[in-house]
Amino acid sequence: MKEKKEPLRLKRHRRIRVHMQGSEQRPRLIVHRTLKNLSAQVIDDTNNKTLFSLTTFDKEVKDKFAYAGNVKAAGFFGEVFARRAKEKGITKIVFDRAGYLYQGRIRAFAEALRKGGLEF
Repeated sequence: MKEKKEPLRLKRHRRIRVHMQGSEQRPRLIVHRTLKNLSAQVIDDTNNKTLFSLTTFDKEVKDKFAYAGNVKAAGFFGEVFARRAKEKGITKIVFDRAGYLYQGRIRAFAEALRKGGLEF
């Protein structure tokens, strides 16, 4: 089943990316999901630079959640990510869900980002 799902997700992601572009004012936040973890990075597509990235392997998240493959951990990760992004001066983003459905961990992460003060 996995060998069928991943190419379809990548196809969706390519289709979404045609209409989505990150800039210096509104960089693109892309999220990647595995069974046990989440990772996210903020990318400026005009300069092809990664401005900021974080995963659930971070010490602050790992101390609270040993297993980060659930909705609660995704919500906490979103709060931590939003706080650290604001420290770097990032307040407005374009949210790229990378072909994943907007439900479960992706939705919890996005709502925690909004709660943390990021605009998208």
